[in-house]
Amino acid sequence: MIQFTIPGAPVAKARARVTMVGGFARAYTPKKTADYEARVAGYAKAAMRHLPPSASPIEILLELRMPIPSSWSKAKRAAAAAGTVRATKKPDADNVLKGVKDACNGIVWVDDSQVVELRVRKLYSLAPCVVVAVRVVDGESA
Repeated sequence: MIQFTIPGAPVAKARARVTMVGGFARAYTPKKTADYEARVAGYAKAAMRHLPPSASPIEILLELRMPIPSSWSKAKRAAAAAGTVRATKKPDADNVLKGVKDACNGIVWVDDSQVVELRVRKLYSLAPCVVVAVRVVDGESA
């Protein structure tokens, strides 16, 4: 199993943007998304310790630890830290997952199409981060 943590608030993968350059449409990834994916890739490379990317079926366990809003009352902040107030606000868990999966392509696995099992958990935390655990699962690749 490979596990790594990306410190800081989770960042959702934003949709590609389109601009006109020389009369032609050009798609690009927003800077915030590209920067976050580069950070994730750096932590993934460190966790892999020069191992080659896996070509096997993969399971991902992803824990999104969201920052607790400072505007909340002390009681609500404590409830959020204890897990009784659930993190139902943005970013969407699946959009954070997309960014993590894309960032790990060619580093942890050959391609994110190898992911056959997922578990994503989103909660509030006093120490915001994303915890990524990846393991190879039994079965033959098609």
